[in-house]
Amino acid sequence: MVGLVLVSHSPRIADGTAELVSHMADEVQVAAVGGDSDGGLGTDPEGIQAAIEGLQAEEILIFMDIGSAVLSAETVLEMLSSEVREKVRLVDAPFVEGAFAAGVMASTGADAGECVEAAMEARTESKLHD
Repeated sequence: MVGLVLVSHSPRIADGTAELVSHMADEVQVAAVGGDSDGGLGTDPEGIQAAIEGLQAEEILIFMDIGSAVLSAETVLEMLSSEVREKVRLVDAPFVEGAFAAGVMASTGADAGECVEAAMEARTESKLHD
């Protein structure tokens, strides 16, 4: 199964997004990594690495909110063993909508590629339907 790591500068945004995804896809492993190591705004590479290594998923998708969250996730990828790195993908999709779409898709048994596709579609999906 596919697991998700949600990396945000804000602990509340990461936790809230994880709660939203888990509400609709409770069997999907979701790890929220929000804020710096002191709980303030920022990112925590060690927390990201621990989240990745703590998931018992066959494939792992990492969603990042902005700027240094991407840099932190990329840095962590370089620090992972090649075995773990092979099952991790960074996803360039909207944070909340993308993670939600990927989580719901993962709950159906979809593979990482299908989950990423669903997350990417969230970028263009209209919220207002006329």
